[in-house]
Parts: sequence; structure tokens; C-alpha cells
Amino acid sequence: MSADQGRLADFLAFSSTVTGFGAYHLRGTGQLELYLATVDEIVGEDIVGQLLDTFSGVRRDAGEDEVAVQAGLRRQILSDEKLGPVARALIKLWYVGTWYGLPVEWRQRYGEDESDRTFVPSAGSYTEGLLWPTIGANPPGAKALGYGMWAMPPLVDTR
Repeated sequence: MSADQGRLADFLAFSSTVTGFGAYHLRGTGQLELYLATVDEIVGEDIVGQLLDTFSGVRRDAGEDEVAVQAGLRRQILSDEKLGPVARALIKLWYVGTWYGLPVEWRQRYGEDESDRTFVPSAGSYTEGLLWPTIGANPPGAKALGYGMWAMPPLVDTR
């Protein structure tokens, strides 16, 4: 496995854990490589590398204990002043298909970048957002199931 493939695999593992969607589903969105490239461009490969390395450490320390993985994720990444905002922006990107610019305070501390603004990375980002399968609906204006499909409210999976 090349370094790029290993990095993509680490990104996929992180994304799967923070979104709750399996690797198969995330790959099926067609956004995996684009989202990694997007976050690399905005915050830099070094910070993304720190995020992925920290996550790998969390998984290694937790072993097979998913509760420990979640606790480590909250403690070492989501609560971290550097990694937390990046991780949260990435979660939003997966769910709604939009990159929301990082907080001004984060930018002032870790570096300004013109590309850090609110934007949709690709035409498929909106339609492939994880929001839609989460609420059991299709995105308005895309992936329609036929006439009148929006006449009924979406079904929310309460499993």
C-alpha cells in the first residue's frame, strides 16, 4: 500500500467513525478523495496528518472497545483547540456537502487561507450528503423517486 493509499485509508477510518457510516457507504458517495483533498488544501497536510495520527493513536489505545474509541475521540480530538474545529467542519462536510469556514480564532492562531470560506466542493456533494440517508429522504431537486414523493414527510429511522 502506498503512502497516499494509507493516508486515504486513515481518512476513511476517521470519517467512518465520526459520521457513523461504514466505509462502503462513504466510498459509495464518490466524495472520499475530494473531501481529503479539500481539507488538505484548507488546513494543510500537516494538520490533517496530526488529526489522522491522533485518531490512529486513539484507536490503537482503545483496541476493540468502541466506547473507549468514542471517549478518546471526544477527549483528544473534538475537545482539542487545533483539531476539534477541523474535525467538526469535516463532519459537517460529510453530512451536508458544504465546507463551512473555520472560526476566526482558529484561523488567527493556525494560519489564514483564502480557500477557507463556506463553499460546496462539488456538484455531487449536496446530493451525496449523509443527511439524506440519515433522515430517510432524498435531496430536494435530486434523486427524485417520482411524482409527489415530497407529499409525505420523511421517515426517521429510530433504531
